[in-house]
Amino acid sequence: MLYHVTVSFGKDKQYQYKFSQAELSDSSPEEARRWFDKEFSDLKCEPTNPMGKVLIIDKILNVARYGGDQRFADGKTWAVQFARYTALALGRDTIRVDVEAFNIGY
Repeated sequence: MLYHVTVSFGKDKQYQYKFSQAELSDSSPEEARRWFDKEFSDLKCEPTNPMGKVLIIDKILNVARYGGDQRFADGKTWAVQFARYTALALGRDTIRVDVEAFNIGY
């Protein structure tokens, strides 16, 4: 299976990542969730749910937003790790993280 993750900060700011099953096999969904927990905390993200419950989708969107477009534009390790862990955490083969609209599509 091929995993395709798109992170979009608007029409002209889209970043594409592709991973094979083998490339993701050395990590787990639990590891991905721990990474998003840590980044959510390190980036001082604000929960979007007034009840305080933060779902993995909220963490992914907030980490992308607070991490910022420049991290993806640079194309360094952090952006690739974000995309890998997004694929692992959500378990979908095609994912679109739309930061501007603050939603995730499959």
